Amino acid sequence: MTKQSLPPLDQLLIKTACRELLLHTAALADQGDFQAMAAQFSADAVLQRPGGEPLQGRQAILDSYLARPAERISMHLILGTRFLSVQADRVSAITQVQLWNALSTDSPGPFGRPARGRELVGHFNDEFRLEDGAWKIQRREAGFDLFLDIP
Repeated sequence: MTKQSLPPLDQLLIKTACRELLLHTAALADQGDFQAMAAQFSADAVLQRPGGEPLQGRQAILDSYLARPAERISMHLILGTRFLSVQADRVSAITQVQLWNALSTDSPGPFGRPARGRELVGHFNDEFRLEDGAWKIQRREAGFDLFLDIP
């Protein structure tokens, strides 16, 4: 039995909601609002980062972000999103991401703070789920494709 396609307008609305979820989640992480950021994931979500063990559940995701060094500033640039599957209650997508880092201990100048550490280009393989009328990230596999080390 084949799945029926959603009407184009429904697909567009779902894609827009999931894209907004991507942007909002990244903004919350960059603002250091990890409690609100973790709430964008489903309670039983899985977050897989490169080289790490899978984080199982919203609380594990929150704990991981709370353990970051307090002086670390991140800036996620969310680029193109390609939707692989759009259903009424489930969506899968791949999004290109660029990640920059800085330190809050560096004073900002006219061009902001200097970038520090490793700058990364990568991707999120996301699965979204509609939960009580709101889209949540059910599974995220983050991967890196390019890097540049900055002193």
